[in-house]
Amino acid sequence: MAGGDRNTDEIVISVRGLRNQFGSHVVHENLDLDVRRGEILGVVGGSGTGKSVLLRTIAGLQKPTSGSVEVMGVDVLSADEETRTALEARWGVMFQDGALFSSLTVRENVEVPMRAVVGLDPEIRVALADLRISMAGLPWNAGDKYPAELSGGMRKRAGLARALALDPEIVFLDEPTAGLDPIGASAFDELIVKLSRAMGLTVFLVTHDLDTLHAVCDRIAVLAERKVLVTGTMKQMLKVDHPWVHEYFHGPRARAALDAAAE
Repeated sequence: MAGGDRNTDEIVISVRGLRNQFGSHVVHENLDLDVRRGEILGVVGGSGTGKSVLLRTIAGLQKPTSGSVEVMGVDVLSADEETRTALEARWGVMFQDGALFSSLTVRENVEVPMRAVVGLDPEIRVALADLRISMAGLPWNAGDKYPAELSGGMRKRAGLARALALDPEIVFLDEPTAGLDPIGASAFDELIVKLSRAMGLTVFLVTHDLDTLHAVCDRIAVLAERKVLVTGTMKQMLKVDHPWVHEYFHGPRARAALDAAAE
């Protein structure tokens, strides 16, 4: 696993009593979660448990019915616009498949968050975008390409480059390895760990990929029964006496991932 010695006890994300409801459908009820500075937290759960909804709520993209969300000491739900804008500059979000603007080049996509920085020289902006593109593991000429010209794996890396645009403290990753072949997924896992260590990132990672959980995550949070059922290390997950958790972490795919991690 990624290694818990990088973590501190400082809580940078604190969620309390969260309720998300769409019409009559309650996704989260009285959900609590803490994320520590410097850790890579993997968020897993069955279909419909609201993994991406939780990510979007913490990142301020989804307003919950009730509850509180505090990120780096700021109440996300009640902060004024100026405070929220300053806070959002301290995190980056990578959506599934990158969610890039199709009419912009990769470089222009990465520049989008930077355009909100007052007084940033255009030449410096381009140089910073090229640096982020390189950090995401893309070739030197990728910046001039449009999303439609990229493979799925390259689009994900471009999305990651944009998430890193403003040198964030927290990065939210939504299913970063979904749809990738095993080799591409493994390379992306390695990149996440490398960047987390080099940049001191806190990573909130929604995934269903057991290989990613083994290779990347310091801790895991399991969503079930409309809440965070349990959090802990992979070793602790293997001891949880709950039907879904047991099936997920002891099934054939889990054993294969465990064997691969042990090699």
